[in-house]
Formats: sequence, structure tokens, C-alpha cells
Amino acid sequence: MKEDNCLHAALLCLGMLSYTLAMSTERLNSSRPSLHGHHEKGKEGQVLHRSKRGWVWNQFFVIEEYTGPDPVLVGRLHSDIDSGDGNIKYILSGEGAGIIFVIDDKSGNIHATKTLDREERAQYTLTAQAVDRNTNRPLEPPSEFIVKVQDINDNPPEFLHENYHANVPERSNVGTSVIQVTASDADDPTYGNSAKLVYSILEGQPYFSVEAQTGIIRTALPNMDREAKEEYHVVIQAKDMGGHMGGLSGTTKVTITLTDVNDNPPKFPQSVYQMSISEAAIPGEEAGRVKAKDPDIGENGLVAYNIIDGDGMEMFEITTDYETQEGVVKLKKHLDYEAKKTYSLKVEAANVHIDPKFINNGPFKDTVTVKINVEDADEPPIFLAPSYILEVEENAGPGASVGRVHAKDPDAKNSPIRYSIDRHTDLDRYFSISPEDGSITTIKKLDREEIAWHNISVYAAEIHNRHQEAKVPVAIRVADVNDNAPRFTDAYETTVCEKRQSNEPLITITAEDKDDTANGPRFIFSLPPEIIHNPNFTLRDNRDNTASVITRRTSFSRQVQDLYLLPIVISDGGDPPLSSTNTLTIRVCGCDGDRISCNAEAYTLNAGLSTGALIAILACIVILLVIVVLFVTLKRQKKEPLIVFEEEDVRENIITYDDEGGGEEDTEAFDIATLQNPDGINGFIPRKDIKPEYQYMPRPGLRPAPNSVDVDDFINTRIQEADNDPTAPPYDSIQIYGYEGRGSVAGSLSSLESATTDSDLDYDYLQNWGPRFKKLADLYGSKDTFEDDS
Repeated sequence: MKEDNCLHAALLCLGMLSYTLAMSTERLNSSRPSLHGHHEKGKEGQVLHRSKRGWVWNQFFVIEEYTGPDPVLVGRLHSDIDSGDGNIKYILSGEGAGIIFVIDDKSGNIHATKTLDREERAQYTLTAQAVDRNTNRPLEPPSEFIVKVQDINDNPPEFLHENYHANVPERSNVGTSVIQVTASDADDPTYGNSAKLVYSILEGQPYFSVEAQTGIIRTALPNMDREAKEEYHVVIQAKDMGGHMGGLSGTTKVTITLTDVNDNPPKFPQSVYQMSISEAAIPGEEAGRVKAKDPDIGENGLVAYNIIDGDGMEMFEITTDYETQEGVVKLKKHLDYEAKKTYSLKVEAANVHIDPKFINNGPFKDTVTVKINVEDADEPPIFLAPSYILEVEENAGPGASVGRVHAKDPDAKNSPIRYSIDRHTDLDRYFSISPEDGSITTIKKLDREEIAWHNISVYAAEIHNRHQEAKVPVAIRVADVNDNAPRFTDAYETTVCEKRQSNEPLITITAEDKDDTANGPRFIFSLPPEIIHNPNFTLRDNRDNTASVITRRTSFSRQVQDLYLLPIVISDGGDPPLSSTNTLTIRVCGCDGDRISCNAEAYTLNAGLSTGALIAILACIVILLVIVVLFVTLKRQKKEPLIVFEEEDVRENIITYDDEGGGEEDTEAFDIATLQNPDGINGFIPRKDIKPEYQYMPRPGLRPAPNSVDVDDFINTRIQEADNDPTAPPYDSIQIYGYEGRGSVAGSLSSLESATTDSDLDYDYLQNWGPRFKKLADLYGSKDTFEDDS
């Protein structure tokens, strides 16, 4: 508050001083004589005549930030032609005219009606003119003048940033530059000390200092330790007026962080570490961790661990976990509790990066003792070999011995072992193993040509603890036995020209043998003994597992024989040797230059067909026609019934049905199976070509039909069965047919239109129907005949 009052008083004094100076200048200007006939010399020596000027004034000034009750008098305009009678009128125009600056048109006094700010605008350019008040006629040419705003110290210094952040290494020397802060002042630097700044530190002593003129912050204390205090808050002040009393000031905050340097060695918090690990642990398993503390951070705090001594250097190793800065002790080899129970290690921790400036603070490393105890564990069995290779001959029968695997329990109790085969490796179950002694035998015959090697896995587990088991790979080689005879590598076929002019081999043949090389090549080629003196071809063994076929004749004839099948015997070199006979096909062809024709008929066929060929074609056509005619004739004949007639069974001869046939024109026979056996409608259809063996089972309460020739009893029995069976179809329902066959020599069999009774019918005509109707004629013949038979 005190500083503000002083500022207002200073401003008021400056305003009064400026006003007094302006009034004095005005009086001086008004009493100064006008200049007439003044000459100026031009740039090129030309004399210029300046017109008479009636205006007299100086450059005007006005103080900024004036807060008085009355407008500020800037100055007065006066023309020497103004006689004071009021006939001259003063006019003001230009920047701020009429708004900021106003003029008294009679006296020419200029006043500022508003508070001015130099930092917003430093000067104004105006134009003044004197005119006749009555006619507004310009009495003198217009003239420009400048009103300058005079600066006062009304703006405090301002820093570029409200907060600064800087870093400096710990333990830096005194005077080390940290950061430079800069402030600016909006006041006029060319007028007084309003913009002259001086920097000072308000907070942060005695650790830091600042240069008064430049604003550079420097360290003020030596050996500042980041591990003791890492961050400092400094307040810097910038003050104008050269730092003197009454000046304005501004402040900023600077956060200074000490960066780390490697000035601290690693240290173990204890001298001995105790660890334990099971003997069943596998290499790579962690036994424990050690950690040396280093207060430095980043790469300065990185620590590397090494084993430098101890009886466990061969069994253990140590690696560095750079995320936790710990040393990880890991198992390098398998342990044996029965062999050694404790191990001792000497571990060293050292900084990775060492700063040479602080080497005298060293050494930057530390050591510690690590003691490791081995714990006893129930270990799985151990095979005497890491893998086994066994051998067995192919074609060996089931139960053949292959070999044996052996494992033992490494523990002191020496538990008994049980063996088994991993069936995932022996899906076809070729082998079995003795659970007690590990002997492997075959289950089925082996074929080397099918599978030459069998790779299985054998488990050995403790009998009392099946979870403790070991696994070993066993490779079984199937030894070869000469059980495959050699054969042609391909189905060989060659040709020979009828007139052979060269003695070159017809073809060179090779063979293959599925057996191993010991029982395979070399191959021996020969002809069978019965054709060893073949007059047509001979065989030459090239003794390189190939053979060549050579002709003995100089010419062949396709008309005599167009195809030769030459048997060739191939023997292998096995013990005992095996052989096979293979056939080489040789065709006789006609050769005419590059053209070869192997067709047997090509030699005799001309452009047209021969007589024999035409006769053969016609004969085939005739045979086909005869077959077609015969087939049509058989189709037209009435089919013979396939029912087996028997004298004892009248059901095989009597056909009863509700619809009528079409006579001889109806060629489709009626299936009487339904009448003979009503059960046939349920799916059982008896054979017509054999005597039925199915015996009808009578329904309860019904008397079976007697096996007699009395048709009346047979029909009545069937009618009674149908009437009493609720599930039977209505076989006795009346069927009406609109078609009846015509041309039948027997006439109509229907009794619907007959006016006669059964006693009036005459069945003698049945005697003329042939042997097929003999049984019917005997039953329904003349009464005399029936009585004679009785």
C-alpha cells in the first residue's frame, strides 16, 4: 500500500511538471515572430521558396495514466494572422481527433479527454488548420504535428514462464550454471529506469544464487547429495527501476532437481544368506535370491552379480534380475543328496557403470557368503542308459526275445521297479515287456519291408509310488531276412521288327528287391532251363544288375506269330537265394523307316473289308435277329403257373376270387395266394415254384379245413373264418366290373346272369380243355362219372 501511494505521488508531480513546461512553451511560441521569405536549398543546389507560415508550435507531450478530474492540456495552436477578433476558427483532425483530443476552435487549446497508455500507443499524428469562421475558407495550408505519450513506470516485470524446471547433477561444483530465467517490462526502456530490471533470489538460499543482471541461477553449495535431498524450490524476483525503492517487481518459481551420479557403492544388508533346494530340482530351477542395496538410481544403480569362489561353483550359477536388482541363484547340474548335502558360494555384487570422478569413493562392489542345503527327495528310477538300440530278425514268431532295459532306484531305500511300454508309441502292439525284469519280446510277426525300425518308449516306475517314474526311448531294428524274390522294376514290353537288320539288344531290363542290400543285389538273370535253347531270343546278363534281350533270328512274321512271351528268371544274392520268373512281352511289328505298325491285321487288310469279315458281320446280325424274334414269341405265350400241384391238396387247384378275368385275352394271371392263405396279405407271399412249407395256424375256436377234395367244405371253412375275424378284409364284398373278356371258348363263368341252378349246370365241356383242367373236370363232370368213381 505504501508503494502504491508513493507511485501516485510521483505521477502527480510529473503531471504538474509537464503542464508547467507546456504553458511556458506555449507562451514562448506565441511571442516568437513569424518567419517570412525563408529559403531552403534543394538536394541539387536548387533554391526552394517556402511559403509563408503563420503557424507556430512545438512537439507536444502528454503523460500516460493521468487520472485527474479535468482534461489534460496538451498544448495550444496559434496563427500569427489571428488578431484575436474571433474570425479564425481552428480545426483538428487525425488520429484520436474528436475522441481523445479536442480543440477549442477560438483559442486553439488542445486537451486530452481520456487516460492514455503508452504501452497501447506511444504517439498520435494530428493535422491542424486555420479557416475563416464565416466562410470556412482555409487561411493557411493544413500542417501535421505529433503528440507523444510520455512513459511512467506503470508495468511490473513479467517472466516468460510462471514455473521453471531445471536439473543439475548432484555433487556439482559451486557456481555450476543451472538455468537462466528471463523477465520483460512493457515500459519504455529509453526513458528513465522504468524497464531496467534487476534479478534477486527470495527463496532457495544458501543452495543457489542468481546473477542480478542476467538471471542465471547457479549452485552456491558444494557436494549437494541427491540421496539426502533431491528437489529444491527457488523463488526469483525481477524488479524495475534498477532495483531501487519504488520499482515494480515480478516473481517466478524454479523447481531444481538433482540428477543422480554413481557416488555410492552397492552394499549387502547381511553377511550370510541361507538357502535350500531339493535334490529333485532340475537344472535352471531357482535356489534363492540375494540383493545388494545401492541408493543410486538408473544405470548408476545397476548391479551385476558373480560367483567368485566356493565349492558349489560347478553346481550353481547366478544371474542378475535387472528389474528387481537381485542376484538369482540357479541350479546348473543335478544334485544328489546321497553324495553331497551342503554347498557354499561367495557372491560378489559390483556396479556396472562407474564414474571416474568418484573412483576414490570406491571400491564400488561388495561380497557375501551363500550357503545352500540339499534336501532329500524321493527320486524316480534311473535307467542305466539314456537310450537303447535293440535288434530282432523279421518273421520271428510271437514271443521272440528282443532285448532288455534296466533301471534302478537312486534312493537309499532302493524300491523295486515295474516296467511298462508306452502304448502311444506302440499302437499296433508289436511288443510286450516283462514288468519285473524289463525283457522285451514280440507279440506278432515283424516285417522289415513294412517297418524297418520301431521306436517305442519304456516306463520304469516304483512299485510303491507309481508317480515316481522314468522314461527311456528304445529303438528296435528289424534285421532283414531274405524273404522277397527280385522282380522287374516295371512291366517290360518291347517290339521287334519283322526284318531285323541290327544286332543291338532289344531291351535292357533291371530288377528290384525289397530286401536289404545284403540279401538283394547282385541279381542274376537267366532263362528257364526248358527254353534255354530258345531259337528266337537269348538273354545276356550284364553283371551290373541289368540284362539285355537279344534276338537269334534275323526275321519274324506277324502272320505266323505276332506276340512272344519270354520268361526270365531273376535270382538274388541272399542266403538262401530267392528267385522269381518274370515275363517279357515282345510284339512283332512291321517297320517301314520311322513307321512302326504292330497290328496283326494291318498286313492283310486293304482299303475295303475282306469277304470273311463281311460274312462274320452278317452272321452276327442274323443271330441278333433270331434272338429278338424268339424273345417276342416267348413273351406272347401264356406263362405256366408255378404252383406245385398235388393230388392231396385241393387248395392248389381251386382258384376263387371276386373279379372275373378277360378270358384268353387276359394274359395276366391272378395271384391266388391271398385266397389260399389269407395271412399272405400281411406280408407273407408263398413261393409258386416250390411246395409251400408254411402251415396255417387255425384261429382259436375254429376247426381247420380238412385235407380233402371237398371244395364246398373248404370254401365254407374260409367263409366262417372271414366272418368271425374282425381284422380280416371283406373278401366276400360284391365287386362290380364293367369289363369281361371276349372270345373265350368257355363262355362266361359268371352266375349273376344265369337263370339256371347248380343242379342244371353241365360241366362236361371241361373234358375238352386239356390235361390242365382234368382235376376240375373230374370234380364237376357228369353225375354218372362221379357216381362211378364213388
